[in-house]
Amino acid sequence: MSKQASTLYVATRKGLFRYERDAEGWILRGRSFIGDPVTMILDDPTDGTLYASLNLGHFGVKLHRSSDRGEIWQEVTAPAFPADEENADAPAVKQVWELASAGRGAGTLWAGTLPGALFHSDDGGESWQLNESLWARPERSEWFGGGYDDPGIHSICVHPENPDNIVVGVSCGGVWVTDDGGNNWETRTSGMFATYMPPERKDDPAIQDPHRVARCPANPDVLWSQHHNGVFRSSDEGRNWQHITTVAPSDFGFAVVVHPEDGDCAWLVPAVKDECRVPVDGKVVVARTRDGGASFEMQREGLPQKDAYDLVFRHALDIDGSGAGLAMGSTTGSLWISEDSGESWQTLSKQLPPIYQVQFGAGL
Repeated sequence: MSKQASTLYVATRKGLFRYERDAEGWILRGRSFIGDPVTMILDDPTDGTLYASLNLGHFGVKLHRSSDRGEIWQEVTAPAFPADEENADAPAVKQVWELASAGRGAGTLWAGTLPGALFHSDDGGESWQLNESLWARPERSEWFGGGYDDPGIHSICVHPENPDNIVVGVSCGGVWVTDDGGNNWETRTSGMFATYMPPERKDDPAIQDPHRVARCPANPDVLWSQHHNGVFRSSDEGRNWQHITTVAPSDFGFAVVVHPEDGDCAWLVPAVKDECRVPVDGKVVVARTRDGGASFEMQREGLPQKDAYDLVFRHALDIDGSGAGLAMGSTTGSLWISEDSGESWQTLSKQLPPIYQVQFGAGL
């Protein structure tokens, strides 16, 4: 088992923050892009290069990389749709919503965007290629936005031993899988359902809203999804999904992580559904299962239990390689960390900007 992480990156609406752990505990050591929305980061486990995507609104999407944990940044090319005379009406990339190592060595990357497109880079973000196969799927015409106006790709789960095998989550557009590096795709949502659709369409694959999809590194066939209509687990790489009905106090939320070595162990952050979107009864809790969803235990020690209105976005919960370290950030700028698999939590900050993502460092 990997040792616990010693670096934590926190991407927020007003900058990127780097925490490091030493003998005295977790200390804020670095700040980058102060005042700018940092929508996505990646500490590439292949070589330790750090990537940060910014959404500068009127000035567009920007992508930066750093080889020294964020001390010095270099701007590189952001993903963009090809534009030429034959494609004059190409849409604009409005946000990078996911970055993932492609598993083919240093500088090989996948990016998921709003609107819902998948891009690939072989040169550390110097250039990007649109995955035409997924973009050309006829089902894409049925995709639609959830929290955003446009559909978006927010989960990219690359098989740890076979980089040609990739699972992608789309809101709202279902779960898609390729076994040949992105040349061909199939949708896998059997067992999921969407009660926000007319009854006759609730099982349609291309309109499902998986808020987040997570994969177990040690058992990559095991997938967990926090869906708009509940929690789902698959043991056959998404071919069939089991609806988990035991989550308390709510099966609605956005974030899910799975233990790196145990596909039966996962963590979720319950919230009140739909328009409200706050913790149930004003109490922040984390729900953990260690038996594949047969039962859950509520983890609340160190978390606010009165008048709390913290929402945890889909990328704002992370687990380190040891399975013991967890980090969680909220829309109200609270940042918590656990070093005992969620049994207890320590508050690192109550006053950061709204948190979009937390990610433990790769440790390189």
